[in-house]
Amino acid sequence: MSKFAFKLNAGDGAARTGRITTAHGAIDTPAFMPVGTAGTVKAMFPESVLATGAQIILGNTYHLMLRPGAERIERLGGLHKFMNWHGPILTDSGGFQVMSLSALRTLDEDGVTFQSHIDGSRHQLTPESSMEIQRRLGADITMAFDECPPYPAEKDAVAESMRMSMRWAGRSKKAFLKRPGHGLFGINQGGVHEDLRRESVDRLLEIGFDGYAVGGLAVGEGRELMFQTLDATVPLLPEGKPRYLMGVGKPADLVGAVMRGIDMFDCVLPTRSGRTGQAFTRRGALNLRNARHAEDSRPLDAACRCPACANYSRAYLHHLVRTSEILGAMLLTWHNLQYYQDLMAAMRGAIAGGTFKSFAAEFQTQQDQGDIEELSGA
Repeated sequence: MSKFAFKLNAGDGAARTGRITTAHGAIDTPAFMPVGTAGTVKAMFPESVLATGAQIILGNTYHLMLRPGAERIERLGGLHKFMNWHGPILTDSGGFQVMSLSALRTLDEDGVTFQSHIDGSRHQLTPESSMEIQRRLGADITMAFDECPPYPAEKDAVAESMRMSMRWAGRSKKAFLKRPGHGLFGINQGGVHEDLRRESVDRLLEIGFDGYAVGGLAVGEGRELMFQTLDATVPLLPEGKPRYLMGVGKPADLVGAVMRGIDMFDCVLPTRSGRTGQAFTRRGALNLRNARHAEDSRPLDAACRCPACANYSRAYLHHLVRTSEILGAMLLTWHNLQYYQDLMAAMRGAIAGGTFKSFAAEFQTQQDQGDIEELSGA
């Protein structure tokens, strides 16, 4: 079995391409991970996700520990076999979901005690139990257990949260069971405060991880402040380890973050938008509910190879969305994931060719023009 490894292939400014090797295959970076929170990428077959070019997906400790349970998944052969996904899987530690989904929770140095949002049953997550659950699931990439503070929050509260997360990171590292092809990522915290982000990086580097995530962003601070935080944080992270921006985001967020040296992303946006009638295209986002699409015989995006674009018109997709047909959610989700994977492939090509700056400028021009057309009804 291959060992867990990361190799840099090319760079263009701060942007870079590379390859992560895991027990279940390789991941070319920059990479976008479709979100399969509860063991499924919503409205997609695993084979369809693979057809978009996705090489890795994300699962979630919180949801899977509650239903169907990590022990059951382990008995049935692990998450890869259970959901019929044979490529790499990254699992979120569950910390963010506990904080955001469970109103009835108690936080202390040991971990988090909470009530299930499903049936009210009580559970506890600690760094040690999170590592154990992710091991039972069979995650190729395990995330350290952390707390994601809300935004906005007082700096003292953010500092206290970050320091506890760093103590939890040390416990996560001790509890992580090393296996060939499996890696553990630490999570940088500190809100939008440069000194706290730097302190967090220093502690994570002392502990030592196989990769480093930037957490606590895309929680309401806005794109400009997010990019400022990345500008201050990413250069502090090791060049030879993968860098993962958690929970991001819109296409322009991805391009801007790759420009700043980020390698990995995940976000529910392409799948959630697909279920609510929004399609991302090379010329901006389209709302298929809008009446302007009712008699439009064009495809969503003539350059896209997904089934929605190859076989159906905007008018038909508009009809499916307006009548709440399941096929509409399936086709738009497939299209959005295809668009995201095509965007990542295009960025990898531009970086390798030394043209990323011009690629990013052209991307923004097309997006802006498309947004104008959508708003004007052109």
